[in-house]
Amino acid sequence: MRPFSGIVLALFATLSLAHEGHAPESAAGPAAQELKGGVPDARSYFTDTPLRDQDGRERRFYSDVLAGRVVLLNVIYTRCKDACPLITRKLREVRAALGAQAGRVHFVSLSSDPEHDSPRALKAFAARQGADDPNWTFLGGDKADMELVLARLGQLSQTPEGHSTLLIAGDVPNKRWSKIRPDAPPAAIAQRLLLLAEPPAGRR
Repeated sequence: MRPFSGIVLALFATLSLAHEGHAPESAAGPAAQELKGGVPDARSYFTDTPLRDQDGRERRFYSDVLAGRVVLLNVIYTRCKDACPLITRKLREVRAALGAQAGRVHFVSLSSDPEHDSPRALKAFAARQGADDPNWTFLGGDKADMELVLARLGQLSQTPEGHSTLLIAGDVPNKRWSKIRPDAPPAAIAQRLLLLAEPPAGRR
């Protein structure tokens, strides 16, 4: 099944942040496009795989993390010294740009290096980047479980540092999704998230 088939994808076409030695990701094509086809059931597609958060709690990916929420997803690994800290700090700026509306969006950072990213490592990474927030979940878990979830998101990589730096924003209940370049201005990312947080009938 093709990830996000039938879901709106928006791509901010600016330069991509990437890990050292990796080529920027392509932004070819229109800024937004409607992809045709049936939208899969979210719980079945994203799976209810059990993962662990930065506090060591088991969290089922769909039921406990995605269901009923507007989310912003990204991939990190805690030993990263370049793109991951930069993007995490950028997302902290996005939360600040959301202001009083920040509680409407749940941020989720998934580890591409689960064998090293224990709950303690994830919590320490969040604290170092100023991302220790009740509306921000960092997720690790068994390698096979993380690979399944990342594959469903189209974010699985051969190595921890090879992961995509694109952000994935979603209005889970209404099956609306966007991909966003991580170096878009924080205010622009925040605006996109707030648009997703509006009921579909309220959008122009």
